[in-house]
Amino acid sequence: MTGILYLVSTPIGNLEDITLRALRVLKEVDLIACEDTRQAAKLLRHYQFKKPLRSYFEHNKFQRAKFILEELAAGKKVALISNAGTPLVSDPGYELVRQCLARDIKVIPVPGPTALISALIISGLPPDRFVFEGFLPLKPAKRKKRLAALRSEPRTIIFYVSPYKLRQTLELILEYLGDRPIGLVKELTKLYENSQRGRVSEILERLQDEKIRGEYTLLVKGFE
Repeated sequence: MTGILYLVSTPIGNLEDITLRALRVLKEVDLIACEDTRQAAKLLRHYQFKKPLRSYFEHNKFQRAKFILEELAAGKKVALISNAGTPLVSDPGYELVRQCLARDIKVIPVPGPTALISALIISGLPPDRFVFEGFLPLKPAKRKKRLAALRSEPRTIIFYVSPYKLRQTLELILEYLGDRPIGLVKELTKLYENSQRGRVSEILERLQDEKIRGEYTLLVKGFE
């Protein structure tokens, strides 16, 4: 009898933002596969329990998947978590899930926080229809091509942006999508949670005197 892979959502900041079910599952599984063992250990220490941890991140995901699949084939229960939020959403895990499903290994989601939805509902932008783009491509030509393809997108557009690319990304959005209303959110559920709203040009002006730190969720109003 094969085991079960649980996709467990973890807090995006405040450690209290975890469900009772998620805690129960994490305590019951035989192994936790995590993006960063240090981050996972911090969560487990906060809730005063221990479990075997194995790293599973972008650069070892294929090698580590083999080990996880062997554990599952032996009947073990494994939880997959990311550093924060819901696994697979701009985080590794898709290939592992595909391989589990191909082998008839049960995959169960344990829902919880995700930054994109939390940012959407406080952005002041239409939440009824949206498209999630995650991180834009690293290469400039591909990044510009992707934004050009979104020019006529009518739904609210959601991006994740690193602090090193924020100004550049906003400048490209101004160039390719125009001076639209946007929402900019960082440090969600943490002590220094911050959200800004305004047109692209206004936010760029405000950022001139601001020290840019942490990952951002950027929301752009769709084309009208």
